Amino acid sequence: MAAVGTMAAMGPLPAMGALPPLPTLGVPGVPELKPLTRYEAMRLGPGWSHSCHAMLYAPNPGMLFGRIPLRYAVLMQMRFDGLLGFPGGFVDRRYWSLEDGLNRVLGLGLGCVRLTEADYLCSHLTEGPHRVVAHFYARQLTLEELHTIEISAVHSRDHGMEVMGMVRVPLYTQKDRMGGLPNFLANSFVGTAKFQLLFALKILNMVPEEKLAEAVAATQRPKKAAIDHGGGAAGHHHRAGNELARAGNELGERAEHPGLVHAGAEQHLVGLEGQGLGEAEALEQHMGLGADAMAEQAVAEGME
Repeated sequence: MAAVGTMAAMGPLPAMGALPPLPTLGVPGVPELKPLTRYEAMRLGPGWSHSCHAMLYAPNPGMLFGRIPLRYAVLMQMRFDGLLGFPGGFVDRRYWSLEDGLNRVLGLGLGCVRLTEADYLCSHLTEGPHRVVAHFYARQLTLEELHTIEISAVHSRDHGMEVMGMVRVPLYTQKDRMGGLPNFLANSFVGTAKFQLLFALKILNMVPEEKLAEAVAATQRPKKAAIDHGGGAAGHHHRAGNELARAGNELGERAEHPGLVHAGAEQHLVGLEGQGLGEAEALEQHMGLGADAMAEQAVAEGME
């Protein structure tokens, strides 16, 4: 099922009369990029470069830990330079249409998907010294089709070279207000990829705008470890040990008693808060993990 965005319906020719204003992102903390129609983009002179990227996604009825709705599976890539981005690349307009050039690049990285003009979502002028217009496409698939693409990508020519692997974007936010989408947005993205992700999630009504704003705002707050002055290094080790113990016990009880009510499990874990520093350090030595790694592992599993 093709995802036709607001701008895609405008077609290759401008409509008669006044055009409606193009949609914007409107999320505080994220700089706006100048939108333009496909027709305007195609009229840009030869001094402009054109990049085309695509977001492949599918409705996902799954529940994380049996209680957190996943809602959608959205694919992105870990690139060779350690940055996150969408499949795609630059298209030489002298030889290729936008879609033909995009499909050529997708064939190298994914191997089994072809997009059309019906999948076109938006175009934006990028910031910086280079004159680049970024075109973005979105295609809704079934979860089975998306999984097939993930498998195919492993066998593509670019896998392990220009593309380190595919990743799914977590669209939920956990109880600590950082786990899930906020932590994902705190990563480094290439070019316009972060803007395009947020724009598509908004335009396609995949995440409410207020939730996007909350996720972005969470990434801009100082991290708790940087502002926590209570207890110094000893307190940090103590807290990390406790959190690791809580996470380990939750995993153990979940494996032994899959139907256990979470409220009862949390009540059972309260006594772990009083563990001493010596026990936390012993846990750290036994597991071979630093305090930071233990804290991150515990938070990732323990928060909803």
